[in-house]
Amino acid sequence: MKSITIKGSKRESVGKVATKALRNAGMVPCVIYGGEQPIHFSAEEKAFKNLVYTPNVYTASINVDGQKISAILQDIQFHPVTDKILHVDFYQLFDDREITMNIPVKLTGTSPGVLNGGSLRFTNRKLKVKATPANLPDFITADISKLKIGNKLFVTSLKSDDYTFMHPDNTVVVQVRTSRNATVSEEDEAEAAE
Repeated sequence: MKSITIKGSKRESVGKVATKALRNAGMVPCVIYGGEQPIHFSAEEKAFKNLVYTPNVYTASINVDGQKISAILQDIQFHPVTDKILHVDFYQLFDDREITMNIPVKLTGTSPGVLNGGSLRFTNRKLKVKATPANLPDFITADISKLKIGNKLFVTSLKSDDYTFMHPDNTVVVQVRTSRNATVSEEDEAEAAE
């Protein structure tokens, strides 16, 4: 999984006044949970641009006063009016501990059902996956080249040995639904005749 580096400095005081002063200086107060003790630090707001405003999922390599910590974005708070980042929570990663993350799904291939006029419904664009940090994928590939009108692609067809899905087996990822201008292909007509 790709990683983004964020440089930060430890916060001495964590009260309201100190936090407000940080935000006025263009810094974002942050916390890293998951270790022995929470680590409070601050980083520049522009450092989070590639981590937050993207459909991709990244791990964060956080450098706090020379100490490097591998983490994932757990929670983020935005200002209700200005959409500025107010606070960021990270969760520390350990090589031997499994974590749960939402991983984006990438579609490949061309569906014959869509070519015949069916409509593609991409209902689950992200899937919750549990794995060790080394086995986390950048994205999950779903091949739709066999989907005809009325067919569905379930989570069970995307299974991997590296990670486990945290969804029921009957969860639909993609489906091709019939539409008004849908036509039936010659192969489908031959199958229906038999």
